[in-house]
Amino acid sequence: MAELKSHNFCGTKRSAPDDSEDIKNDSKKSTAMISSLLEDPAAAVANTRHEFGEHGGVNMSIEASATFTVMEPETMRRMFAGELGPDRDFFIYSRHFNPTVLNLSRQMAALEGTAAAYCTASGMSAIASVLLQLLASGDHVVASRTLYGGTHALLAHFLPRTSNITTSFVDIGNLKEVEKEIVEGKTKVLYFESVSNPTLAVADIPELCRIGREKGLTVVVDNTFAPMVLSPARLGADVVVHSISKFISGGADIIAGAVCGPAKLVNSMMDLRQGSLMLLGPTMNAKVAFELSERIPHLSLRMKEHCRRASVFAKRMRKAGLKVIYPGLPDHPHHHLMKSLANPEYGFGGMLCIDMETEERANKLMNLLQNTTQFGFIAVSLGYYETLMSCSGSSTSSEMSGQEKELAGISPGLVRMSIGYMGTLEQKWSQFEKALAKVQDMGLSISNN
Repeated sequence: MAELKSHNFCGTKRSAPDDSEDIKNDSKKSTAMISSLLEDPAAAVANTRHEFGEHGGVNMSIEASATFTVMEPETMRRMFAGELGPDRDFFIYSRHFNPTVLNLSRQMAALEGTAAAYCTASGMSAIASVLLQLLASGDHVVASRTLYGGTHALLAHFLPRTSNITTSFVDIGNLKEVEKEIVEGKTKVLYFESVSNPTLAVADIPELCRIGREKGLTVVVDNTFAPMVLSPARLGADVVVHSISKFISGGADIIAGAVCGPAKLVNSMMDLRQGSLMLLGPTMNAKVAFELSERIPHLSLRMKEHCRRASVFAKRMRKAGLKVIYPGLPDHPHHHLMKSLANPEYGFGGMLCIDMETEERANKLMNLLQNTTQFGFIAVSLGYYETLMSCSGSSTSSEMSGQEKELAGISPGLVRMSIGYMGTLEQKWSQFEKALAKVQDMGLSISNN
């Protein structure tokens, strides 16, 4: 568990204490402290403690050890019995807890406004671990029909086959449909993305969380598309999951994930006998955690620029006659909802879509944008400092059937763009305009009318 405690872990291994300090009470005080923070995620991250290096370095040291020594043999028994743990600087093995990974987890908990967090080796491992912890054989999930392809496959195919866990996929924007699909005594989880991949539909997080509370469900929200922009836990969500590989990393060089939620849940996921994280072992490497912890302090600056450029480009692309999907455009069906939910100064996100209607047109446009004008790269993933683009139907949503993609609103020619901030805005727009002119010369342009 990564609770936001005010004391510092020291660099020297301590002997087991003789006192009977009540750790749980201390944790409650810590959680109360968190709730008093400003709700601005950047302020919350800045307020969490700074971990200094072993020799006074301004950056923390990397604890690369797989295993940890104890000074008295009795201490190990007490650690395995759960009497002593990382909140008091006692570590056993890095698959359980690692000080460097724990520091990143504290930052993620602060970012999302939760009492605890645990960082994992990938976004999918975070999602799978949460669901396997919350669900048992015979349980049921209500989920958005528009999800990242890997998540959809996990819910639609893997969990029914391996665990007898079933899912009803719904239009998450239709609250009556959501309620209708909840089966009393069987449905345990309501799962959706804050901003859907790839269609950029915005979830009414407060209302969906209200339904979850009334029905006794655990609400799990994937906030990968909107870190800093939206704060699902502050809007009522129980659990927030991330693929840290995307915007939070920002470098397209690391695979990582995170589970942010109540201390009770994260503790249960780390239980020696029943914990999904403990027993499945999606362990983050300490060196990866160190690199990521150095990027979170400037995440707010990066997100603001991603969002600013996406907003400018979306408006200009629309004016140029393209069919653009972006929550920041006034005619987006969830424009006002997004505006009401977003944290101040972050705009409407760094993702936009252009619907070219057919895969052939989409591929022609992307080919010109990458290979002729250097506007961006044809690649999956998002959050990179360069613009990344892909035709979602044949790439990141390819796990879905044709009918499922149609129900989810994924056009065969939908080009998903993660807008980067490399170069100047006018330089990148000029590159886009040149490619668009060539598309129009070929007679392949799509009107937004």
